[in-house]
Amino acid sequence: MSIMRVEGLRSILDTDLYKLTMQQAVARLYPRAQARYAFINRGGTPFPPGFARELGTLIREMGKLRLRPEERVWLERRCPYLTPAYLDFLEGYRFDPDEIHLEQAGGELTLFAEGYWYRAILWEVPLMALISELYFEMSGEGKGAWPEEERRRAAREKALLFRENGVRFVDFGTRRRFSYQNHRAVVEELKAAGDRFLGTSCVHLAHLNDLTPIGTQAHEWFQFHAAANGFLSANRAALEAWIEVYQGELGIALTDTYGTDNFLRTFDGRLARIFDGVRQDSGDPFAVLEKVVEHYRSLRIDPSAKTLVFSDSLDPQLVLKLHAACAGRIRDIYGIGTNLTNDAGVKPLNMVIKLVACRTSPQQPWVPAVKLSDDIGKHTGDRAMIELCRRTLGAA
Repeated sequence: MSIMRVEGLRSILDTDLYKLTMQQAVARLYPRAQARYAFINRGGTPFPPGFARELGTLIREMGKLRLRPEERVWLERRCPYLTPAYLDFLEGYRFDPDEIHLEQAGGELTLFAEGYWYRAILWEVPLMALISELYFEMSGEGKGAWPEEERRRAAREKALLFRENGVRFVDFGTRRRFSYQNHRAVVEELKAAGDRFLGTSCVHLAHLNDLTPIGTQAHEWFQFHAAANGFLSANRAALEAWIEVYQGELGIALTDTYGTDNFLRTFDGRLARIFDGVRQDSGDPFAVLEKVVEHYRSLRIDPSAKTLVFSDSLDPQLVLKLHAACAGRIRDIYGIGTNLTNDAGVKPLNMVIKLVACRTSPQQPWVPAVKLSDDIGKHTGDRAMIELCRRTLGAA
């Protein structure tokens, strides 16, 4: 079977901004660290025959991608926190398909990415985007999607609803998009619908539309620091390292890698004043809202001067409820993913690619990297290490 419609990536920037910001930080602070990522099929969706073969072809094509001169000029203008040294490095970066292990047994797909962390870090987002688009093409599920104009209309109606209600939001949907073309169309509609749309996490589409690329750090940043420093020190080590690199820029801190309660115990007055706000990505968002507002107040910080970014499984109805709950209390922004880029009349894949092991240098042993989410169903990694983490932190 030959898949002609899935063309692969158009740009090395077809990824989320936090991959670039983390890559810069890793290259500066941990140039010898190594990382292993694994594909996790949470939904247990079977993949069609020949899927790994076709995906492998697209992965090999990724090796041809390079940062183009006009992309670098745009990054220099839009992302001043990316240093000339890093942009020089990115110009020379090439995906190495040999870093990927890929096989298929029946409908089960096995995929690992492994290498120096500063290199392997860029695989996750584009691989997920390719897996999603290729699945809908090869499985035939994509044939049931709505026509493009209907998908555009759905995005436009959401943007207008948010504008009418004063909701600021961002596209976070690169990883599980229905297709590249659909993602591009959605971003165009969101941009046309007004200034409540703040930008997109997808650097390539931000470039095409001259939007602000949005993002800071992901769970893997905290996972690595847990493996290197221990669970009790992970949050502080991760946040201090981020400050060392960015000096207060990119100031939204992720709360839930080892539970929001544990995070807030670390998030003292100094850190809470340096960072502009926090991001909620699991658990009850209303409960997290109350905890965050109260935490700022306990530190004698006005919560209304801080930002809370919600990014967990959002839809318009939930967004409006949260916006009402935040009114007058804290600045709120909504990072909406699948509901924007895969609201296409099909069932999106429930999948992730996560950091599962790392080491500080090739001479050190591999350490399992785990995530202890506010949702038990989102815990990821080695079971024994998850249990150790739970006991160490006194988590449920």
